[in-house]
Amino acid sequence: MYKRILLKLSGESLRQEEASQIIDVDYLKSTCNIIKLLYDQGLEIAIVIGAGNIWRGKLADEIGIERAPADYMGMLGTVINAVAISSALKNIDVPSVVFSSVPAIDGVTLAYEKEAAKKAMKEGNIIFLAGGTGKPFFTTDTAATALAIDIDAEAILMGKNGVDGVYSANPHDDPSAKLYKTITYDEMIKKNLEIMDITAVKMLVDKDIEVRIFNMAEPENFIKVISGEDVGTTCRKG
Repeated sequence: MYKRILLKLSGESLRQEEASQIIDVDYLKSTCNIIKLLYDQGLEIAIVIGAGNIWRGKLADEIGIERAPADYMGMLGTVINAVAISSALKNIDVPSVVFSSVPAIDGVTLAYEKEAAKKAMKEGNIIFLAGGTGKPFFTTDTAATALAIDIDAEAILMGKNGVDGVYSANPHDDPSAKLYKTITYDEMIKKNLEIMDITAVKMLVDKDIEVRIFNMAEPENFIKVISGEDVGTTCRKG
């Protein structure tokens, strides 16, 4: 159904909630296996991962760190996660390259440049787009959207933990919440649905990029989504 996708992952997908380490080996392997499932379909894949397993804004508030340096700490956390997954993918014969919007680390990451990233995908590599936008005050949702537009991705796959798609309200708080199978970006903005950063949604209003939101607890959902099956919620322009 798609040829080039951007996969948006949460940092929490690498860590057990009760664990002390920031990256759990089993969770890391599970994430890599999901990525390999998609790679084996012949897709061109870009990945943006958050850093919630390493650093969260709430902790910055508690410590008293100002927003800008706290955001840069989060950007560095995304680099750590991207390098960890990239290294693990190489162990299962999946080639990848880590690009970063923050200064490159010699021998580890490359400075992000659109044409270089697109070339790496065409050569059969999965690419990681780490470091967010390289500037503070933007979420990884916004970074993922901006980068998806930049590399001409056809869809953003946004696997969620414990959420099946876009609901009219938080389904954990409101049992009567309705699951939307399809929804436009304009409707998401009007209804102020917070499944993803509203700034990111506004960037997509006039773009031919779909966002597929679904439960990532079932790895087969990823294959169902790229095969065109009606899984989770499909978000698109009106």
